[in-house]
Amino acid sequence: MEPKKAEIDRVDRALLKALSVNARASGAALAAEIGVAESTVSLRLRRLQQLGHIRGYRANIDLAALGASLQALISVRLAKHARVQIDDFRNAAPHWPGVIGLFHTAGADDYLLHVAAANASALRDFVLEHLAEHPAVAHTETNLIFEYVDGDGWQDLVN
Repeated sequence: MEPKKAEIDRVDRALLKALSVNARASGAALAAEIGVAESTVSLRLRRLQQLGHIRGYRANIDLAALGASLQALISVRLAKHARVQIDDFRNAAPHWPGVIGLFHTAGADDYLLHVAAANASALRDFVLEHLAEHPAVAHTETNLIFEYVDGDGWQDLVN
């Protein structure tokens, strides 16, 4: 069971929402936007990071511009649920070339891999080299992503 996160107030929520729009906003810009002193922004950001509400800051990279124009979601079903094989797969998969994310899921499949590749041939090679050869993997199903649209509905959770 996860420990309960500390409560956050209106200022914390406003900071999180503002950062979700522009994570590179300066302390002065954030302070002006939410109506608090810049020193308050600095203290609140440090506190939100220490509490784990802010896990990091990332750049949103255009992978297609870097030559990885194909993305896919690959469902992975494990052969058996032995702890050693699960841990081995879980520890290795996020570091394979092209892996954007790994989701541990419930249902018929155990994991969902989000991967990027240069083309269909490179995606096939990824599946053959990393999934078909892995001793923990029993079955995979690859779904191509035609379009991805960022959602903002999660911001309602911050209100």
